[in-house]
Amino acid sequence: MTGIVLGIDLGGSKLALALGTSEGRVLARSRRPTEPSGDALRDIARIVESARALLAEAGTRAAELDVVGISVPGLADTASGRVLDPPNLPGWRDVPVAAELRAALGCPVRMENDANAAALAEWRFGAAVGCRNAVYLTMSTGVGAGIVLDGKLYRGQLGHAGELGHVPVEWGGERCACGQQGCLEAYVGGRSLTARLRESVPPPSLVAKLAGGREHVTPEHLLAAAREGDAFAMEELARFNHYLARGIVMLAFSLAPEVVVLGTIAAAAGEALCLGPVRERVRENVWPRIARAMRIESAALGEELPYRAALCAALEGELVEAAER
Repeated sequence: MTGIVLGIDLGGSKLALALGTSEGRVLARSRRPTEPSGDALRDIARIVESARALLAEAGTRAAELDVVGISVPGLADTASGRVLDPPNLPGWRDVPVAAELRAALGCPVRMENDANAAALAEWRFGAAVGCRNAVYLTMSTGVGAGIVLDGKLYRGQLGHAGELGHVPVEWGGERCACGQQGCLEAYVGGRSLTARLRESVPPPSLVAKLAGGREHVTPEHLLAAAREGDAFAMEELARFNHYLARGIVMLAFSLAPEVVVLGTIAAAAGEALCLGPVRERVRENVWPRIARAMRIESAALGEELPYRAALCAALEGELVEAAER
């Protein structure tokens, strides 16, 4: 493939778009809050508006595009280009997003799960470069994993591989947005963590003070308070690390990757608050041979990740052959 591609990274809280080359070089980018309306077709129309605005800003016509790629959250049928039922996008049930984009922009569409697209980005350009077997684990609005096995993205049956966020880490535990109980996402997902903090943070805690009140607390305030040694923040972060380590232990025994790359909240927490304690907890619970062979690293792409992931969706996502509306 040569020429210009447009990548769209759709998340529960943000929309990132990147115009780039077939080599993955970013030419132009934009980002805005997702702000789902509850009406998927209305949301897609806004995505198309954002895409056209970026093309106009870059002086590029839609007719010049080779392909549009979109990475989407939750379960998706990438072969038919349909988003099935993402728990963090209300109103997006069985939505033919690829057909809508193809009709609006007039070019072929590729689709990929968002965690898969991020895994490809870190594998091609970031912390997993040079690895044959790698897992990228994201903890943004929800939790998902992208898996590269033997140098290839692994989608699994129906493209549903990597939904580690919905593996139970506590039988009968806290309720998850997907409707099940005890899912990893209910303990380390950004939306679940935010809800828990707003319910449980004591007013005297530095977490609440930094947020200007418990109703405004976010994981960012938790991390900032933990860096100052706040007791509540340290306790909550230890809980986060405990459940994150449980998820990684499952990956270690089931997939034996060379590297597990941690994004979003874990990457923002850094070495002392998260990666170091998580490595120690994982080492305590896997065989020494596995522990020695597996690295746990922070995502390397930082603010570049959603744009690189968007381009990877365009370049390496599944081509939607028949995008019927």
